[in-house]
Amino acid sequence: VQLVESGGGLVQAGDSLRLSCAASGSTFSFNSMGWHRQAPGNEREVVAFITSDGGHSNYADSVKGRFTISRDNAKNTMYLQMNDLTPEDTAVYYCSGWITPDESYWGQGTQVTVSS
Repeated sequence: VQLVESGGGLVQAGDSLRLSCAASGSTFSFNSMGWHRQAPGNEREVVAFITSDGGHSNYADSVKGRFTISRDNAKNTMYLQMNDLTPEDTAVYYCSGWITPDESYWGQGTQVTVSS
């Protein structure tokens, strides 16, 4: 299984970006998928998670109301719509896919940089 993120870039504060995470290499569906981020000098943190059917999601307090996670199982793709970005959102963003709590797959990350 391979996960590939895309959609990162350099934007200004207040702008929006949509990240994509495309899964390939297998026909099974992840039970849950998530977005994480890691800023320089910080530990990796959870941004958002979504269940297999997309019916339930949860978010870190820092992004609630600004970010929206979604997935299209037919396309094996997950998204993160990020609105009203701030410099504090600057980080490398990673997607993850979870078969079980002990079996997960990760992408290589995409850089998001927000200038003030």
